[in-house]
Order: sequence, then structure tokens, then C-alpha cells
Amino acid sequence: MTKKVGSTGRYGPRYGTKTKKIIKKMEEKQKTRKTCPYCERDALKRVSAGIWYCKKCKTKFAGAAYFPKSE
Repeated sequence: MTKKVGSTGRYGPRYGTKTKKIIKKMEEKQKTRKTCPYCERDALKRVSAGIWYCKKCKTKFAGAAYFPKSE
């Protein structure tokens, strides 16, 4: 994994650079800690598509697939 391709290095030479740049940007935004809408702390984590879990207040709720709240 290099600085340029980051997490999309797993795709190797497939899919092209533009597609990999888009995926990299989306994955970096997705993997950051999010703010819980209930306790307002940065402890929210994605369990699976649309399922979110707060480690502090132990709340599990449904949201958007990649982000807790659709924009």
C-alpha cells in the first residue's frame, strides 16, 4: 500500500485511476469517527451497511449506508 493509492491498492492495476481515486476519497470519509446523534461524542462506528453503533452510549440505530445520516 502506498501513499498515492492508499486503501485502493488492493485492486492492483484494475479499474483505472479515476475510479480508484473516487473510491479512496469515499472510503477515507467513511472510516473516520462520526458524531453520535444521541450523546454527541465521536464514538460512532459502522457495523454494516446502514447499521451504526456508538461505543460510548451503546446505541445501535439505522442510518444511511455509508454515513450515519443521508445528505
